[in-house]
Amino acid sequence: MAKGMRSMRRRRHPILAVLSAALISLSLAACGGGQGSEGDTEIVLAQQPWEDLLVENQIAKSVLEEHGYRVTIQDLSVPVAANGMSTGQIDAYLGNWWPSQQSVFKKHIDNGDVEVLDTLVEGVAYEPAVPSFVAEKHGVRSIADLDENRAAFGGEILGIEPGTPGNQTIQDAIDKDAYGLGDWKLVESSTPAMLSEVQRKVKNEEPVAFLAWDPHWMNVTWDLVYLEDPENVWPGAGEIRVAARAGFADENPEAARFLSQMKVDKSTASEWIYQVSKKDKTPEAVASDWISKNQDQIDTWLQGVKSASGSE
Repeated sequence: MAKGMRSMRRRRHPILAVLSAALISLSLAACGGGQGSEGDTEIVLAQQPWEDLLVENQIAKSVLEEHGYRVTIQDLSVPVAANGMSTGQIDAYLGNWWPSQQSVFKKHIDNGDVEVLDTLVEGVAYEPAVPSFVAEKHGVRSIADLDENRAAFGGEILGIEPGTPGNQTIQDAIDKDAYGLGDWKLVESSTPAMLSEVQRKVKNEEPVAFLAWDPHWMNVTWDLVYLEDPENVWPGAGEIRVAARAGFADENPEAARFLSQMKVDKSTASEWIYQVSKKDKTPEAVASDWISKNQDQIDTWLQGVKSASGSE
């Protein structure tokens, strides 16, 4: 098993959880926080180490800074980013996979603390998958097929960063013994570590079940079968949305207009992911190169958008 991968079996002590939340709040506050007086031109974006999101944030940062905004980007887990927006410390988030992040964001949206500006990417997937050779050899095409092949998979499903909704959905299914997965184990790690382990197993033609998504280079590099979910325990993902804290659009209408008008197709997002992951280019370099070659697209996103000061 790749280094850094570990099981999510230990429960956090409630006192430690409270202390952790307090430290997170202090960290966000130290970053400046997004909410301020009307006309404040500072914008704080949140991100996870997902290559397409890293590039999208760099594109947004570059364009917004050209229009008079000061932009900072904070690396935060999905739950912390959601909490940061609900408390006004994070302004916007371009990685709101929906409905897979529903368990984290729904309460904040229903309470009016977080608003959805628009859809950024349509037709995405986010669910457990296996390589096609595994599906063919072991007859695994549904989550319901996993447990009868437990020995082949070692009773493990590989996940990504701790705290992500996808991991939590897998753990919930295990806790509820959905599809007979009660004695299975979620192996948490990081996105790069999980992909490295999948790569190793694919190379050795070993069975592996893991959290997969599209857009991503994995869908080009590996022939994958996304598993069916007849019991509907998996929320899936149909789109990636732009979310913002309550009041952000009213206080920063030009920035909100630009962010809501950003549209990215899956092939473009997959190419960004490939450039960062496989070509070892920085998100900043990929963003800069894309902007220089796609000014017409940028102009479309900027239609009707004024500078931070309100000038044309």
